[in-house]
Amino acid sequence: MRKRQVVVRRTEEPSRSSTTSFTIRNVKYGECLKNHAASVGGYAVDGCREFMASGEEGTADALTCAACGCHRNFHRREVETEVVCDCSSPPSNGN
Repeated sequence: MRKRQVVVRRTEEPSRSSTTSFTIRNVKYGECLKNHAASVGGYAVDGCREFMASGEEGTADALTCAACGCHRNFHRREVETEVVCDCSSPPSNGN
């Protein structure tokens, strides 16, 4: 199995430039990948298709899926990244 590392950071251009860009990151948790048959040497997933938090944000229940009861870490993490650029042109000097 391949491991992937995703690094997303917010960057701003130096003040000498009139261009500002930053990154917007949206995280969504998809299907559950927990192997329920690992203890007997098999492979079986429960079929949960999307993480739904059991409780409000900031509580312990927010990390438990209401559909399958698994922790959020067992669900596939999908990161959607969007780079936004304010590309305003510098003032012209009339030449």
